[in-house]
Amino acid sequence: MRQSFLISISFLLVFLSCDDGDIITAALEFNDLEVQTCGSVLFYKEKTNPPETLSIQIGNTELSSLLAVDADTNTLQRTFVINGTSNRFNYRTYSSLPDDPFCNDIPNSQLNVISDDESTSGTITTLTTLVEDDNDGIPAELEDINGNGNLEDDDTDGDGLPNYIDFDDDGDNVPTTAEKVNYTENDGLSLAQDTDGDGIPDYLDNDDDNDGVLTRDEENLSPDKNPLNDITSDAFSIADFLNPEVNSQVPATGYRAHIIAESYEIVINVSGINLSNLVQDQLLFGTYSVPSASRTITPTFN
Repeated sequence: MRQSFLISISFLLVFLSCDDGDIITAALEFNDLEVQTCGSVLFYKEKTNPPETLSIQIGNTELSSLLAVDADTNTLQRTFVINGTSNRFNYRTYSSLPDDPFCNDIPNSQLNVISDDESTSGTITTLTTLVEDDNDGIPAELEDINGNGNLEDDDTDGDGLPNYIDFDDDGDNVPTTAEKVNYTENDGLSLAQDTDGDGIPDYLDNDDDNDGVLTRDEENLSPDKNPLNDITSDAFSIADFLNPEVNSQVPATGYRAHIIAESYEIVINVSGINLSNLVQDQLLFGTYSVPSASRTITPTFN
């Protein structure tokens, strides 16, 4: 699976002494803190020691609109101008961090808020990336069969789904996870099962036992798009598609539905921050990972 990542942030607050003009610096650290969200599009980070929060509110926008990635690039970049009303950036300190300091909108200062500093200018940029995976036990980078660095043109079974999002890479209606890919970090895919010894691992072989009948067509007991449950020989106690002694044919009529896992990562950057005691050109706020979902697709049968 493509790796997700977190961006650590650390910036300096510059304080001007009213007495002698000396510059005093203090580090404000939000390193590796989780970016959270709730209600409308409001991102925040919080810490307890000392109790502080950073928050970004993007008004008149639903989270779903930040996920409307381009179909070709699987990315979407949007920019919002901080205006103090709908789009806001706040830094707060507290006497103690309250439970759930944020809800649908940035709330008014409460009794335990020591300071509430809001930027008077700046720009919020979000970059959303959609990551899809078939969760078949094979890292996406190893599904680059032709080795050209482009995952999109590796489609072993020609069903229109590249292997990295195809849970049945060879189109035999046996999920890749059931074909013993035996992947390990040390051995890669070198231990993948190859029933007929033809040099093609089962998960890429559409005739696993080399009996001349396609695996997907060996449904002699129950034609339900699942060759795994067709065992006609008690002597071997293995599915027909792995048994070269059984080569009767019941032609398949369709592919199984494929489930593709989806996850979105939103990288949030703020520029031109102008607080009462801080001017910051660039602030990498962090990355928000949207809870995983999935989509289901049934490839056109060929």
